Amino acid sequence: MRHKHSDYMHWSKTLSRARFNLATSGVAHFPLRELPVNLEEFEINGDNSYGYAPLQEAIAAHHGVDPDCVVESAGTSMANHLAMAAIIEPGDEVLIEHPAYGPILDVAEYLQANVKRFRRVEENGWAVDPDEVRRSVTSETRLIIITNLHNPTSVLTPETVLRKIGDIARSIGALVLVDEVYLDAVYEDTPRTSYHLGPEFVVTSSLTKVYGVSGLRCGWVLAHPDVAWKMRRLNDLYSATPVYPGELLSVAAFNHLDLLRERARRIVEADRKLLRDFLRQQSRLCAVEANWGTTSFPRLLSGNTDAFLERLRAEFDTSAVPGRFFEMPDHFRIGMGVNTEMFAEGLKRLSRALG
Repeated sequence: MRHKHSDYMHWSKTLSRARFNLATSGVAHFPLRELPVNLEEFEINGDNSYGYAPLQEAIAAHHGVDPDCVVESAGTSMANHLAMAAIIEPGDEVLIEHPAYGPILDVAEYLQANVKRFRRVEENGWAVDPDEVRRSVTSETRLIIITNLHNPTSVLTPETVLRKIGDIARSIGALVLVDEVYLDAVYEDTPRTSYHLGPEFVVTSSLTKVYGVSGLRCGWVLAHPDVAWKMRRLNDLYSATPVYPGELLSVAAFNHLDLLRERARRIVEADRKLLRDFLRQQSRLCAVEANWGTTSFPRLLSGNTDAFLERLRAEFDTSAVPGRFFEMPDHFRIGMGVNTEMFAEGLKRLSRALG
């Protein structure tokens, strides 16, 4: 039977919440009242048949690309779906990183791709190894998929490595899909989008994780104009036209991105310091330390991780994401950037649960 669900998204919507929520994936919500915008100027309806031009221009300016390369989507998840659905056909070979964000695999399976994997190993700092990718591709590979920053570890893949992945893809006639939704959480010397590395790169992103406006569902794909047009036509089957007031608010958010980003940055950096100190004191946990991003992916050195997380939630009212959703059952994901006081208490409760 065709795969038609996401176990991770179901868990996230129904079981992730706790008083001390370490299961977050994005930063704190940015209050509408703090966004410099005059709502009296807004309208419910407007011209946005294949996207709202001012929003497409704002996205294009943010990345330094032509607006014809921009495809609007409902968040990064829908952007990934649109990109994959436009590029591959049932039975096409798709090479996806391991560990991977569960919904990316779910979409590939829903689209009936022939899914192959390349490994990112903890002993190598979860880095992408171009030699591993080269060994894993075949003449049948049509798409290579990675996340940058890596979800769940927040490890950054540098441009030098991405160029090598692009060279591999070009040699076999494949494309590279890079989910960059967390990339702007590299707060210093923020890398440019990998879309600039060549025509074999397709990029997805959104304002959902780093900017605190996930409710806008402002996502996008960057693709060669011919491929981008295929995605727009395909989206006629999914959502027809976006929500116009959401597009207006998204433009307002782009006009004040620095304000949104810096507000979140202060919380993320305070939380990261707490987490770094916490992990260094724990004998039952180990984790690759990442300098950026909003997530960390520690490994429980002994015991059953699912059972531990269930007890953490039941007895300590604290939640974290089970690693099984990333195919790593000995790990779990911790999220930063919501509320430092809450985060600190969550870590204390996690420490008590570890014993």
